[in-house]
Amino acid sequence: MNATPEAAEAARSEAEQSRRLAEEAREGRDHHREELERIRDAQERVRATAEAARRGSEEARLAAETARHAEEDARVAAEAARHSSEETRLAAEDARDAVVDAVRTTADTLDASLEQMKVVEEMRRTLRAVRDVNKLDSH
Repeated sequence: MNATPEAAEAARSEAEQSRRLAEEAREGRDHHREELERIRDAQERVRATAEAARRGSEEARLAAETARHAEEDARVAAEAARHSSEETRLAAEDARDAVVDAVRTTADTLDASLEQMKVVEEMRRTLRAVRDVNKLDSH
């Protein structure tokens, strides 16, 4: 079975055509594989970006929670300071009342002492007058 030169040429041509088609198919698969790799890379970048955004969101949530706790602590401290201030005001008012009472008591004591001094002075005058009368009687 010897093939004719035309048949051999046709077979070579057909083989070349098959090789070209196979090469084009391989190039198409390579191109498709590269496109898939680019898509995977893009998906990985999107996943990494989403993960970074999730971490940022979590950090923001934690910061907000910390701020809320700090705000609550500040509110409690302010309330304690208000109570302390009220207690101090009441103590100052009690002290002022005590000073006013002490001044009144001192004034009352001074009035009583003055009255006693007046009585003593009146008694001295009376005693002097009695002595003067006694001196006149004895002469």
